[in-house]
Amino acid sequence: MCLATSVVPFLALSCALYLLLGDSPLAVLLVIPAAAFLVRSFIVFHDCSHGSFFASRRVNVWLGRSIGLLLYSPFTRWRHDHAVHHASSGDLDRRGTGDVRMLTVSEYETLSPRGKLAYRLERNPLVMFGVGPLVALMIGPRIVAKNARPRMRRSVLLTDVAVAVMIGLLVWALGWRDYLVVVFLPALLAGSAGIWLFYVQHQFEDAYWDEGDNWTFTDAALRGSSFLKLPEVLRFCTGSIGYHHVHHLNSLIPNYNLRRAHDRTPALHEVPTLTLLDGLRATKLRLYDERRGRLVTFREAATPPAGGDILPAWPTTRS
Repeated sequence: MCLATSVVPFLALSCALYLLLGDSPLAVLLVIPAAAFLVRSFIVFHDCSHGSFFASRRVNVWLGRSIGLLLYSPFTRWRHDHAVHHASSGDLDRRGTGDVRMLTVSEYETLSPRGKLAYRLERNPLVMFGVGPLVALMIGPRIVAKNARPRMRRSVLLTDVAVAVMIGLLVWALGWRDYLVVVFLPALLAGSAGIWLFYVQHQFEDAYWDEGDNWTFTDAALRGSSFLKLPEVLRFCTGSIGYHHVHHLNSLIPNYNLRRAHDRTPALHEVPTLTLLDGLRATKLRLYDERRGRLVTFREAATPPAGGDILPAWPTTRS
């Protein structure tokens, strides 16, 4: 059922966009729903990486690889990096894999002027959600790390070849202009939405961050992963991934069961909850302030905290 409401409508809308584009410039508006269904297709890809979409591991792998071509992503490498993200989310000592880059105030203060400028640009919403998708879709997935294991190396290189062939055939069949409008533009919009989702799911004001032996998996899931309450149409388009606390607590729950798991578990109702407006406001946050125990803007980071602004330590869920 999820495939019939994700990949299938995305492909159908892409075909309709191509066929109607020559008759009416208004056909370009189909880019928006096409991007929405591509986001929903990404959630299927994401579930396949956890082995949760189908009971069969082999089917999950092959479906993940197939959808990965629509996303320009090497499935095996993405699955590995995302598993690292789940194992280290909320840990200040292990952040950096599968995350939107975030520095602490003290780390930022040690940067050179050029480094500070680069970080400011990187965290600027126009760059993050405008240039970011280009990097996330077209550049990052094409690069093989020097220390990559052979399996990861093959995943990247074989996907690079498949993506190059796919793009070549589409450009040959559609032409450059129609390829950019019909295929690449929806991917770009979907990429922007995806980066925003990754961002607000772990980088909201009071998100849990800790380090070393103080870090716990349960705290990271329940206090470091948001419950993003989206309007129903956006919840559908994002495959209920706004129930991110449920997903991080148990990544084997597929997207189509996340809402039910949340509703039937009262203990999950007390987690950090964000509205759509809260999620948009969270993009103003830039650094994690160890003194305040929360994410702050650059302006707040430059202002020493008053006594009442220093938050007490949160109780952990460890027994």
